[in-house]
Amino acid sequence: MISLVIGILIIVVVGAILFWVIDKFCPDARLAYLLKLLVVLVCLGAIISRLLPMMGYPSFF
Repeated sequence: MISLVIGILIIVVVGAILFWVIDKFCPDARLAYLLKLLVVLVCLGAIISRLLPMMGYPSFF
């Protein structure tokens, strides 16, 4: 259970770092918005894939 929480926290921290990098180095607002949306979707997918086996659903990976 603690490894699940640590894994989710790591995913959130990596997502936050990527948000900062996108804000810092992407001058185009539309591209930055799309990249941030991609980061959010990938992070949500990673978190859901970690939570699914705990809820009784089979893991996809």
